[in-house]
Amino acid sequence: MRRGETRGKERGPGLMAQLRDPPGGRDARIMLLALAVDRTGSGLWAASSVLYLTFVTHLSAQQIGVLLGVAGVAGIAGSPLAGRLAGRFPVRSLLIGCHLLRLVTLVLVLVCTGFDALLPVVAVTYLGDRAAKTLEMLFATRAAGERRAAYQALSRSAANAGYGVGAGIAAIGLAMGTTGAYRVLILGNALSFVVAAVLVWRTGEPSGSAVEVARSGGAAPAARGEGKGVVRGGGPWRDRGYLKFVLLDIPMNLDDSILAVGLPLWLVNRTSAPHALVPAFLVINTVLVVMLQLSVSKRAEGPRRAARAVLLYGVLMLACCGFLAVATRGGAWAAGAVLLAAALLVTLAELMRSVSSWELAVLLAPQDARAAYLGVAGMSQSIQKSAGPPLLTGVVMAAGPAGWLVLGAAVAGLAVVQSRACARRLGPGPARAGAALAAK
Repeated sequence: MRRGETRGKERGPGLMAQLRDPPGGRDARIMLLALAVDRTGSGLWAASSVLYLTFVTHLSAQQIGVLLGVAGVAGIAGSPLAGRLAGRFPVRSLLIGCHLLRLVTLVLVLVCTGFDALLPVVAVTYLGDRAAKTLEMLFATRAAGERRAAYQALSRSAANAGYGVGAGIAAIGLAMGTTGAYRVLILGNALSFVVAAVLVWRTGEPSGSAVEVARSGGAAPAARGEGKGVVRGGGPWRDRGYLKFVLLDIPMNLDDSILAVGLPLWLVNRTSAPHALVPAFLVINTVLVVMLQLSVSKRAEGPRRAARAVLLYGVLMLACCGFLAVATRGGAWAAGAVLLAAALLVTLAELMRSVSSWELAVLLAPQDARAAYLGVAGMSQSIQKSAGPPLLTGVVMAAGPAGWLVLGAAVAGLAVVQSRACARRLGPGPARAGAALAAK
């Protein structure tokens, strides 16, 4: 009995119980619902946008590539912009503004028919999207406090569930294949922004916003336990240690491009595996993230565990790339099994990265300037989304199996560098630093 009770305490409440009573209370629960609604709309857009641009607005493949590429670059500016504004205005109001901004741009997408008109509209949509994600991160940091890792895990589960629901609904519209169906899907995404904005409006502004300092020239004293590399008066853009973390965090996000671009294209172009396996990659990813993110987050809380999770991320990515390299050998079933294993490994890597990257981004930032610092940290995901797909298609896959092996080794090596750099910045006793932060 005692062993069972101990194990139950270690595991803690289940996913549904924690969704009903998340860190941060009522406001956090409403925000998680808003996030799920937002990501449901994102699932609609992700599944239908390319086909809408192709069959409704009649853009060429080259134009669509340029459109989405420019939009990805515009999205890079969303994170630091949101972080800077969050030091001056309430996070809640800014997040509502991002939802309404995307509502306007999605409606404009429906009425714009030419490439020149769509380019700025889609770019602003992506900028608002990245800004909203950074603001959600800031909300969690303030509302959940030291339990931010648990909240982050819940938000990942809610987001992936919403994304899966959106993609499932989009499949119905795509099966119809009519112009009206495509437009309804875009309107569905726009409607998700309205509902999300209303839900965010029902929350209260999380405490702590008044003490944030986002001005690049403002004071940025280091939080207790957050050590040597923090620049006290220069803000994130003059903090070399933090910028090094953000730079190294870019390749720590490559799992996203491998799942969305690398796995499907490698299967289709270089292996004999059946093409019907491609949807299974997303299914594996969605189900595992929803089911495992919470338990994984408990094993990556605090400075020491977060730094170790970065190392595990490198190991998992190396193994994933190794599986991709050998998938070209053997028959269809063997290749399919190897690619499914690679999808499993890259998903496990994503679970490690989603917690460790966020936890370290918070811990490494001076407490009085976290809004500005986290805004800069959010750039790593945006940059990866722009640079990752060209890297995989133009360099890694062009080099064949050897390209995957080199990529895996490079990411694993950079993970070691990132982990050691974070440990040094947090000081010789990261566990004690975490305890000091928790006691604050």
